[in-house]
Amino acid sequence: MGTILQDDAKLESDTIADVISPLVEADPSIKIKSIIAEVQSRFNYTVSYRKAWLAKQKSVAKIIGDWKVSYQTLPIMLKTMTAKMSRSRVQIKRLHVYCENEEVQGVRVLHRDFWSFYPCIVAFGHCKPLVQVDGTHLYGKYRGALLVAIAQDVNKNIVPIAFAIVEGEIADAWEFFLTNLRRYVVIIDGVGIISDRHNSIDAAITHSYSRTEQEYNKNYQRLKEQGEAYTQSCDEIGVQRWVLAFDGGHHWGHMTINLAEAHEHIRNGFAYSEFATKRVDESFRRAGNIVVNRFDRRNEMFEVREIQDGSIYTVNLAQRHCDCGHFQVERLPCRHVLACCANQRLDWQVYVHDVYKMFEICKVYRDEFVSMGDPSTWVRYEGAKVIPN
Repeated sequence: MGTILQDDAKLESDTIADVISPLVEADPSIKIKSIIAEVQSRFNYTVSYRKAWLAKQKSVAKIIGDWKVSYQTLPIMLKTMTAKMSRSRVQIKRLHVYCENEEVQGVRVLHRDFWSFYPCIVAFGHCKPLVQVDGTHLYGKYRGALLVAIAQDVNKNIVPIAFAIVEGEIADAWEFFLTNLRRYVVIIDGVGIISDRHNSIDAAITHSYSRTEQEYNKNYQRLKEQGEAYTQSCDEIGVQRWVLAFDGGHHWGHMTINLAEAHEHIRNGFAYSEFATKRVDESFRRAGNIVVNRFDRRNEMFEVREIQDGSIYTVNLAQRHCDCGHFQVERLPCRHVLACCANQRLDWQVYVHDVYKMFEICKVYRDEFVSMGDPSTWVRYEGAKVIPN
């Protein structure tokens, strides 16, 4: 074989790309120094960083697809999606291309892109009326951000409902995403929204699980002891945005949706969701320590007392309200409600929200995704050629 001279043209980037293809396919984020080490091992030759980088780009293009071609494919793919799942929703915003103040015909820059699959739109109608929005940076050849809206079924399974590719997490991009989310997916009123405290999102949420004003006052005082700056920040946010006791029930007991917790599955045989069954069972166990002091059955008003500490709670079944806060926040009968139902021989199941019932949960997964098929069968696209910015 002889000795290969440093940066010898015979060991070109195309040859290196073929050699490293298995490594790139296994790990597209493979480091350039690992590629250099692989070439050194194979050929006893130290390839330059530039040649190794170029070889990786060629290998990625062969395996995953060319970057620019992917931009051109995107509108074709989305058009096919709406053809095969007709009630899916897509909004693409493109920019004109100019060369020396002259508009280039037949070419557009992909600026922003929103889409939601129809099965996801249907699924949201049977989830909790609560949405979490978040964004993540894209680290490919062309930068940008992926925005996602996520719902949850009552078993804490994650249901992605809408997506967008935008130029970055800026105010205009978030407005584009949230406007389309509201127009096409979250079409009902009274839906809670959760996000991080991103400067570009008008939704500032912090962690608090205070379900009653008493709990809030106690936690607020503890926070104040840590420094005035903490409570000042909370005051600026507004209690309805970060305290469950004041949110009007729009957060359904959530202040954050932890994606890592999305591992529970629906099991056949339960009349209610797994979460509801566990919560009601727990409430039943604790309801034995509660005494009903007074009741007005006609108006569905009750006063109950905890035996252990003597705490008094008022229950209003007609308005689905209990002083403990759990009844109105989670839409599930708390231990005080169960004690009232047992005392008056009322059916406690009447006070379980439909979202927890198995027939409603099954509707989340009722609609199926349709296969996109081979690209050769996709619908014809006659729009402008789309390019990256």
